[in-house]
This record gives sequence, structure tokens and C-alpha cells, in this order.
Amino acid sequence: MPETSLRQPPRQAQRVRFSPGFGQRVLLTVDTEEEFDWRGEFSKTGYGLDHVTRLANFQEFCENLGVVPVYLVDWPIATSREAIEILRPAAAAGKAEIGVQLHPWVNPPHEEEVNARNSFAGNLPYDLERAKLLRLRDEIERAFSINPLIYRAGRYGTGPRTGDILREAGIAIDTSVRSNFDYSEQDGPDYSAHPLEPYWAGSDHALIELPVTTVFWGPLRRQGPAIHRLLRRQPKISGLLSRLSLLEKIPLTPEGVTLEEALRGIDIAIDDNLPVIVLSFHSPSLVPGHTPYVRSEDALDRLYDWLRGVYAYFSERGVAPTTVSEIMNSVER
Repeated sequence: MPETSLRQPPRQAQRVRFSPGFGQRVLLTVDTEEEFDWRGEFSKTGYGLDHVTRLANFQEFCENLGVVPVYLVDWPIATSREAIEILRPAAAAGKAEIGVQLHPWVNPPHEEEVNARNSFAGNLPYDLERAKLLRLRDEIERAFSINPLIYRAGRYGTGPRTGDILREAGIAIDTSVRSNFDYSEQDGPDYSAHPLEPYWAGSDHALIELPVTTVFWGPLRRQGPAIHRLLRRQPKISGLLSRLSLLEKIPLTPEGVTLEEALRGIDIAIDDNLPVIVLSFHSPSLVPGHTPYVRSEDALDRLYDWLRGVYAYFSERGVAPTTVSEIMNSVER
């Protein structure tokens, strides 16, 4: 197995150490992507970009919060003139950052059969995954005049050699690992045994894994990963544990997670001394009807209220917003 495999949990995870003044920080990542039917079949055509105009409002919102969002851009966004016109000036001014997100089904070259299994880029043949990722990186460099330093595989779909491709592409951080989640029943990765703290993907310290933050809350939280692995095919029991406040899995996202739940999760992440807490959501949620999580204007208001609430709480707890650039400058090698 290649030393830089991201799909398998590291045998001996080497935690990333940060400079003494770094403390604990929070990074906001946005899966910036096309609109598609989440419940339908994957297709390389027929997607929408109607929500792109809302990125301008969201960017202004982030600037008012003092937050620099990381837009993880896929092929339809990287080739959208409207998206470029909104995001490029913000990135040039240091008010936003641009990263890479690979949705293989809409990303050339189109050589594979488009289906659910191949929607995880890491399931593709190495040469095809590499060709898609490098072509997307080049397109992002051209469109935004930046060298992207962070990557997320669409659907969190890393493969056995994704890390090798990222190193070749000059990308320093992967944030595809969604610790405490298992996608193996969909032919995707199983991240249920991966660490939650940032770690080096390889002994040469060339690639950082920055997992998306999901914590367990409740009296059984220390046993949470093991319990969820045992109950992965028994969601009713997992739901019962949550309703009884014994064990609750809390992803730090405004999509499907209430503000109250998120604040409990933030307390756990802070108390566990996670140096970087990673928030995430999907850009199509900025317009009602494009994702299962935002179906109305009231739901969209709740998404914005969620972000206001969590950042106010982070401020109370002394956790400052961070950026990819700051993370890279603060890493001790």
C-alpha cells in the first residue's frame, strides 16, 4: 500500500504540530459545486448553476463576520464566468481562498462509465483520477490566478493513490477524510477509524490530512467510534442512543445539524484540544430547493443564523477563524 494512502487509517498517525501561538482555530470550507439531484442518478450533463449569484451575498456575510471562507471549487464552478467574477476578486484581496474539489462525473476527461461507484474519484483507475485532478487544478490556476493548496474529493472519495496525485499537484492539504463516517456500503471509503486531529499523510511531511470535524457527544462518547462501527447496520439503535442522550454523532455543518447540537459539538472539539476545527457545507444550499437541507427561505435563514451563532460562540471560547495560508505558515516540521 502506498505510504500516502488516505483511504486507509494511518498505522501510526503523526500529528501535525503548530507553532505555540497558533492555539485553536476554526476553518470554514464550502463545497462549491453545481446543483444536481442528490437522490437521482449521476450525470455529466443537466446540472445547474442558479445559486452562483448568491455567492456574492455569502462572501459579504463572511467578510462582516471576519471569516475567510475556503471555496473548494469543482469543474462547473471553475469554468463558470459568473463564479469567477465573484470569487476571483475576493481571493485576490485575501478575503477568500480557493481550493480544489473533484466531482469526477462532471470533470473531463470523460472516459469512465458514470455511475454511483465511479462518483468516488478514488475508485477510478489511477491514470484517470490523476488526469481529472490535474486538469481541474490547471483550470483553477487559470481561472483564479492562484496555486490551490487544499483539496477535497467529492463525496469524500479518496483512493489508494490520491495522496500521491496531490503531492504531484503541489497541493499541501487534503481535507477529504470525514472521520467517524463510513461510506463503504456505497462503495466509498470507510473513515470510521481515522483520527480527527490533523496528521501527516506520509513520513516525508509533504501532505497534511485535515479531517472534516465530526465529534461524539454524551456519556458514551469515548466509546463512540467503536459503538458506531458495531451498529453501522442498525441505525435504529444509534437513533435510540441519541434520543436517550447517551451517544450522539455531531458533524459541524449547518446542514442537518441544529445550532444547539453544534454548540455541544464545539465544546467537545475544544475540550479535546483539536487545533483546527473544520466546518463545511455545500454551496447549492444557498438557494432553497437545491439540497435536502435547505428547502425554504426560513431554512436558509437558519443556515445563516447557525453560522452567526457558532462564530459568536467560537469568539466566546477564544477560538479564532483561520485560513489555509495561516495553517501552512504555522506548521512545525
